[in-house]
Amino acid sequence: MAASTTHCGWSILWFIVCAVFVMRVAYCADYFYNWNVKFDRNSSFPSLEQPVITINGMLPGPLINMSTNDVAYVNVFNYLDEPLLFTWNGLQQRLNSWEDGVSGTNCPIRPGANWTFVFQAKDQIGTFVYFPSLNFHKAAGGFGPIRINNRKVIAVPFPMPEAEHDLLIGDWYNQSYKTIRSSLSDKKNAYAGNPDVLLMNGKLPYGFVDDPETFNVTKGKTYRIRISNVGNALSFNFRIQGHKMVVVETEGSYTAQITVDSLDIHVGQSYSVLMTADRDKADYFIAATPKLVNSEEPGKLIALGVLHYENSSVPPSYPIPSGPDPFDINFSINQAKSIRWNMTAGAARPNPQGTFNVSHVTPNQTFVLHGSTAEIDGAPRYTVNNVSYHTPETPLKLADYFGNTSGVYQLDSYPVKSVNPVAELGVFVTTGIHKGWIELVFMNGLDVMDSWHLDGFGFYVVGFGDGGWMPSSRSTYNIDDPVVRSTVQVYPGKWTAVYAYLDNPGMWNLRSQHSKHSYLGQELYVRVYDADPNPAKERPPPENLLLCG
Repeated sequence: MAASTTHCGWSILWFIVCAVFVMRVAYCADYFYNWNVKFDRNSSFPSLEQPVITINGMLPGPLINMSTNDVAYVNVFNYLDEPLLFTWNGLQQRLNSWEDGVSGTNCPIRPGANWTFVFQAKDQIGTFVYFPSLNFHKAAGGFGPIRINNRKVIAVPFPMPEAEHDLLIGDWYNQSYKTIRSSLSDKKNAYAGNPDVLLMNGKLPYGFVDDPETFNVTKGKTYRIRISNVGNALSFNFRIQGHKMVVVETEGSYTAQITVDSLDIHVGQSYSVLMTADRDKADYFIAATPKLVNSEEPGKLIALGVLHYENSSVPPSYPIPSGPDPFDINFSINQAKSIRWNMTAGAARPNPQGTFNVSHVTPNQTFVLHGSTAEIDGAPRYTVNNVSYHTPETPLKLADYFGNTSGVYQLDSYPVKSVNPVAELGVFVTTGIHKGWIELVFMNGLDVMDSWHLDGFGFYVVGFGDGGWMPSSRSTYNIDDPVVRSTVQVYPGKWTAVYAYLDNPGMWNLRSQHSKHSYLGQELYVRVYDADPNPAKERPPPENLLLCG
């Protein structure tokens, strides 16, 4: 449970940050959460074989609901039998990579112990999620929603909805995550095998359970639905039977508002849509089906819930609402290109989002990152530029703070514009220029969809293209109104280009959002360094810092 106060709990620096906002005094609130993280084998969950990671007995876990500048204190009690960390997917952790919750920045919370994460939702609004980041835990649950709301002094670029709903949809394995994890070293299994079912807010689809996920609405009212893909491998297409949706936000950005019948959402991504209950009083299907997969076999690869009109006695009617051909990549790419920034809307600040555009940006760095697979030391691995990330015992951020005297990593020892001559395991850490613009080009050498995410920053999504990227490909970029988001998809055999402004010092994780890919090495770290010890640039380590390695 969260409790808020109207003061800031962190020193004079926090007071200054909170005191000056839009030429007015803007308060900060402290939010306190106590999380008991346990395994649950309750028979209401999809598979008794798969132990479910719950938070306070819940899947999804508790909502973190904050506003810009607020501070969260999340005290995590680890009752699992393994070390545990949570990462805050999309929160930029402004000035504070110490709380990022990944293996390169935090020592894990040991079984039977607890640790408190402290972070500020600074200069952000939007829809995000959290999930456990270690040991393939995400495949067993532990995920939940995050809302970061506007301050009241900043207008939202659409009429306030009647209510908001959080809808977390993702794929799920019936086998225990430990079984799957151990099988990943098997050459025959590592690159194959789809999940068994799609869940909607932790529930099996309509027709398989007595209480499918249900949203109650009143005819004539408009609702905001915050949809997130919390899965491990599968992109999906989302739709609501008989209803249009207006896309209004994605991962911290208000979008140019477009009306859609269905929406592709890739692993790690989140959207807000507005839906008006403008149909006859009845029940309607809410559906999500996977991309690049035949969802008819098996039938459970459909997330299926119910939109229930007040006073309706009419159940939802088959057939389930159809979506685009799941193998139609062009539909998905064209829709992705239509997701653009609303250049006139304010977000965390009163000035328009478009004030922070990239139309005149010349990147200081370019990384061309090839995602692929390789066999290394007789075991299958996923790679970036032919390097598969090896996690050291000491977190990189901790090693960096103590001068890296034991040589935990060698900075810039692997190529960022070409492929390493030989596939190898390595602690892949590269330099990002502080307050410089970086161009990241993700090239997908896999035959499946991929997603990429950089902790601490937003991506300006400037381009999608076929085959190999070349410098001449920049002529196809959208630099006028590219949307800014935290996770971007990369289509099989294609490339995606983004810009990011590296104004946030720290050691930041750049990873595939697909659980298998990142677990087997498709990640690296970007070290954004500023020697100035001013805590307004990067905060010192927290007093409760965990030590390991």
